Amino acid sequence: MNALELKAIHKNFGKTQIIRGIDLAVTTGERVAIIGPNGAGKSTLFNLISGRFAPTSGEIWLSSQRIDGKQPFEINRLGLSRSFQITNIFPKLSVFENLRCAVLWSLGYKYSFLKFLADLDDANDLAQHYMERIRLDKKRDVLAMNLTYAEQRALEIGITIAGGAEVILLDEPTSGMSKSETLRFIQLIRQVTEGKTLLTVEHDMGVVFGLADKIAVVVYGEVIAYDTPDAVRSNPKVQEAYLGSAKSH
Repeated sequence: MNALELKAIHKNFGKTQIIRGIDLAVTTGERVAIIGPNGAGKSTLFNLISGRFAPTSGEIWLSSQRIDGKQPFEINRLGLSRSFQITNIFPKLSVFENLRCAVLWSLGYKYSFLKFLADLDDANDLAQHYMERIRLDKKRDVLAMNLTYAEQRALEIGITIAGGAEVILLDEPTSGMSKSETLRFIQLIRQVTEGKTLLTVEHDMGVVFGLADKIAVVVYGEVIAYDTPDAVRSNPKVQEAYLGSAKSH
């Protein structure tokens, strides 16, 4: 069964075509990396899937639900969550408080103003669980703004998965990290997304080939290849359009 499917997706901004008829099917539990040159339309594609933009035409399906045109919060409640290129956390809340905010809706608390958060044992336990999974349990009471950059990125991934979504979108999760931080982060992503469906936009080819089951190569708003890492690596169109040019730099 496909966890996510895009059918003939187009996106225009005025007269400018950014996405030009993309078809993409992601099987449940797959890890898919989306790569391509700058300006290829990768971030626009993520914005379409997550509801930030509506497609000009085409359909987007999350399992059996059609989601194109829905608001981001509606798509999130159907089981899809995303991170952003720029770290998106609550800087003046602690690590634990950030994660507790993330789990409340999935536990059914919704807009409840008559409960004290400290008394919500299930929310507190679940926040603790995710804090341990992202290895920030020793920073429990540290304000998010005082974490290192890599720790903030880890917290954002924790927030992304804490709501219980089965489809996770990560937008350049290792951007700005050192090589050693990146290697640790790949392992963290593998662990916390185990059993879930993952789409990631990433420029670091080491991350892409170390993480993805499949790679979708987007060039000028079109998918020119969608296959296993080895098949994509040896694809002449990909070498010419992306990997070759990357090596030349």
